[in-house]
Amino acid sequence: MENGMGAQVSSSASGELRRVGLVYDERMCKHSTPTGEPHPENPDRIRAIWNKLMSAKIPQRCVVFDAKEVEDKYIAAVHTSNHINLIKTISSKKLASQRDRIAAKLNSIYFNEGSSESAYLAAGSVLDVAAKVAKGELNSAFAIVRPPGHHAEETEPMGFCLFNNIAIATSFLLNQKELGINKILIVDWDVHHGNGTQKTFYKDSQVLFFSVHRDEYGTFYPCGDDGSYDMKGEGEGEGYNINVPWENGKCGDADYIAAWDHILIPVAREFKPDISLVSAGFDAAIGDPLGGCRITPHGFAILLKKLMEFSNGKIVMALEGGYNLNSIANSVLSCVQVLLEDKQIVEPSEIYPFESTWRVIKEVREELSAYWPILAEKLPEKLTSKVTPLVKTYSSEYEDENDDDDVTIPLSKLKVSDDDDAHDKVEDWRSELSKVDVWYASFGSNMSESRFRCYIQGGQVEGMRRPCKGAVDKSQPKEVLWKTVPHRLFFGRESTVTWGPGGVAFLNPQTNNHDKTFMCLYRITLEQFNDVLLQENVSSDTTSPFFDLNALNSIENKTNISLKALKDGWYHNVVYLGKEKGVPILTMTCRVDQVEGFKSGKIPLRPPAKEYADTLIRGLVMGKQLSEDEAIAYINEASTKPL
Repeated sequence: MENGMGAQVSSSASGELRRVGLVYDERMCKHSTPTGEPHPENPDRIRAIWNKLMSAKIPQRCVVFDAKEVEDKYIAAVHTSNHINLIKTISSKKLASQRDRIAAKLNSIYFNEGSSESAYLAAGSVLDVAAKVAKGELNSAFAIVRPPGHHAEETEPMGFCLFNNIAIATSFLLNQKELGINKILIVDWDVHHGNGTQKTFYKDSQVLFFSVHRDEYGTFYPCGDDGSYDMKGEGEGEGYNINVPWENGKCGDADYIAAWDHILIPVAREFKPDISLVSAGFDAAIGDPLGGCRITPHGFAILLKKLMEFSNGKIVMALEGGYNLNSIANSVLSCVQVLLEDKQIVEPSEIYPFESTWRVIKEVREELSAYWPILAEKLPEKLTSKVTPLVKTYSSEYEDENDDDDVTIPLSKLKVSDDDDAHDKVEDWRSELSKVDVWYASFGSNMSESRFRCYIQGGQVEGMRRPCKGAVDKSQPKEVLWKTVPHRLFFGRESTVTWGPGGVAFLNPQTNNHDKTFMCLYRITLEQFNDVLLQENVSSDTTSPFFDLNALNSIENKTNISLKALKDGWYHNVVYLGKEKGVPILTMTCRVDQVEGFKSGKIPLRPPAKEYADTLIRGLVMGKQLSEDEAIAYINEASTKPL
């Protein structure tokens, strides 16, 4: 409901009156940690923004609305009934004793008695102002809401997000045919990939989804391949999903402007959206404790100004992340001033992107040029040669504690009850597991020793599209040997960031005496085995081991242990293959039920890419297991023989 503060409208530089909507409501501050523990996603985020806007007398020039709860029928277009029911009831007294236990099972989530109301108000507010902009009642709007939304997936909340606010509003606009909205541009500039929004519209050609995010080869939250540039959409939506995954932190105004100028803006001009929705996270802002990037308030203003050319400036902005109170407040102020069109925006002329930025932009353009011919044109060398040197590549996991300018906290490490001695705990488990040897048995590309050493030392070999980070302990394997096992080798999945399109190797966890698979065994420490698990499953949480001594002691009887901490990875099932010289032999693959998924076609079976197959063949030949012709035949049979 309009609260009366926004009777005025703003006159733009062109003389046209602008009606800019703002949503702010203290009720969304009720969502906080259960007993007031410190947390980056806290009520002060939206209070700091509102106070900054008030001090600049911005609300008096806008149309201000109270928050409005969303109806379940609109949430149901994005989330399952179980998800809706969880969020609706989580704040009830009935679930008070269970809230913390439920939250602990989810990925970076907390609940309290105010969570349900806040989530409904956040989603409803974005939907409400989106409808008003679509109808022409407002030119644009900014919804200052929390909790954020873009990580929330169809079946569960994650990453501080309860409902996917932007996705719910987008679905509403498309389903209300009388609004005349047929094409929507979603721009997600939060520093983390908008995995939930991407999955909602992955097969939809009515939505052009663009996410630019710190990715670090899939190791930055939310981790995995979802944020890679080759995730282009599927079916009718193929080509309508665009990811720009930064390889490192410290990206700033020049990097983001380059992504706008050479990817987003040319494609959006071809797409011609009826309205634009911005997942406006400000954790890529300078000084953010989780982001480690460096966009200035003026930089955000430039990015937003470039979007104003589409659909007569019909833009709805919804707050996502952003955890430095000064940065988030100044950045939102700068953006609302752009929506009001009351100041001139001048682009900087003497700042340049990183070399890695140009590399990512070229890769994205090449990947999408088949769908958007405007991207097929080669960028001139004169342009891409202008770079800012990156003094150090920053990892999402191992920041330099002496660099006070850019110390980031990985979102995946945030717990409601933060442990001050978390670093000591990491050192403790690493020290303990470094004293225990295991055989890591490889059946895939790691059969090639040079490829496996990338997981220990870091780096990449021929055919790999990205380097590995390597293990903390870079000591080489103490011994290497070969053996065969009675398990079935097969190839599946569509593609990987490391190897591109094509399947990768899996081992059926169940034995079959008719099957024979070659395995290269590396004698390494249990600490190193955990680092290989981390890299194979593109996870980023190393505060505790994935596979500890208790698991090692029990796996001989269980034969398989599926690791819950890595449940989203492809190789989270550790399989025991006996002992060699008294040392346990372990490998990692999918679960038995996932093998059934491959058999039924739910998960695709695919032959490997040539570069990947060549690496397997090289490993078998150099390991003196097979001749080249025999190795080729072995891989071909595994690729084509029905499961």
